[in-house]
Amino acid sequence: MKDNPIIVGLDIGTTKITTVIGEVGEGGIVDIIGEGSVPSEGMKRGAVVNLERATHAIRQSVQSAERVSGVRVESVFVSVAGNHVKAITSHGLAAIRRHQEITQPDVDRAIENARAVPLDPNLEIIHTLPQEYVVDGQEGIKNPVGMHGVRLEVDVHIVAGTAGPLLNLRRCVQEAGLKVEGFVLQALSSGLATLEAAEQSQTVIVIDLGGGTTDVGVFKRGNLAHSACIPIGGDHVTADLAQILKLPHEEAENVKRKYGAAVPELADPDLTLEITTASGSTHAISAFELSRIIKPRLSEIFGMVRDEIDQALGPIELVAQSVVLTGGASLLRGTTELARDRFRLPVRLGRPRGIGGLTDIVSGPGHAGGVGLVLYGIGQDGKVPVSVFREEPAAAPTPAPTPVPEDPRGKAAATVTVVTPAAPTAPPKKEKDKDAPNLMTRVRGFFKDWL
Repeated sequence: MKDNPIIVGLDIGTTKITTVIGEVGEGGIVDIIGEGSVPSEGMKRGAVVNLERATHAIRQSVQSAERVSGVRVESVFVSVAGNHVKAITSHGLAAIRRHQEITQPDVDRAIENARAVPLDPNLEIIHTLPQEYVVDGQEGIKNPVGMHGVRLEVDVHIVAGTAGPLLNLRRCVQEAGLKVEGFVLQALSSGLATLEAAEQSQTVIVIDLGGGTTDVGVFKRGNLAHSACIPIGGDHVTADLAQILKLPHEEAENVKRKYGAAVPELADPDLTLEITTASGSTHAISAFELSRIIKPRLSEIFGMVRDEIDQALGPIELVAQSVVLTGGASLLRGTTELARDRFRLPVRLGRPRGIGGLTDIVSGPGHAGGVGLVLYGIGQDGKVPVSVFREEPAAAPTPAPTPVPEDPRGKAAATVTVVTPAAPTAPPKKEKDKDAPNLMTRVRGFFKDWL
């Protein structure tokens, strides 16, 4: 554990930037004492595209968390995501002298041999995460120190990022007056915050549905064994709605959160939205039809995740026992049901657990990455601290999704009106509204051109 009991995680995403301040007490128990979230600026798909705006947003997030905690932040663990991150698994070997116990230097030598793989000179290693060890052919060893053998082997998951994007991210944090304590893969931090004790002995797929990217981590017996980044996220669902319904992005996000569903059958059958576009034209769309716009994009994301794992590890049904969904975009109604159908595995919503303090604020899936950064900072070994599984506090009530504020520019670009039926108790009408066929024709045309 670090000497400093205060650990700070800075989760820099495409849609928001979150700072989480954790205090480590006796026995490694973690209390969250500060949190600050602001809309993200200057970021796109995990990479910095505007240094000045990204620095400003980082500074705002940190200052917000400082005001809550009363603690001055000096150094942070920073999340890393995006297509520039690459990961490989390498095998290392170390010979042990006869009649000698395996020592920590022997373990370090095996890991160092695993690191000695040819990498692009433009890549910077972020993590070197050992998997289970093998001593003289005996597998499943967590810690070989003190054991006897002549051959020590280890598989190491190596995560590296392109130097340019990492330098830009480091510069933004430093310009905000902070020191980068270390970079942490987004999929790793999300897994550290959401995996439960029973899942430490299984193979679990953690899918972090963010705004601009979807980060995937495959955890085998508590160790990150495979990772990937899909360059599509919740913002792409919002963009589809904005394009088809002719709404500004902010209003489309609001409609998605309040009335959308990933599975049309779970949409409110009595709900109809009346949309007035900027040109003054008005059309109606039911919640069922709204969900039919949302589902294809989420299905595409889950399909890409499945393809990634199938190609890297084999059929997903044979590789993993369950799936954990987390990230802000996972809160959309029906997302777990859709994932369960696509992966044919048990699926649950992952929330940060095993922490105290401001649990009512950081208990949602959107804070999994930030809380995971704090947990990583305790040991910096890529494993969930044992203290997290001791006397876990009761789960906090699920917070309601934060409503999206109205367009601050005050534009009368478009309006959405909820139309409720005259007799809510009557069964929904089977015949469609006369305007619906025209709308669905446009929707089908859009998807035909898009595909």
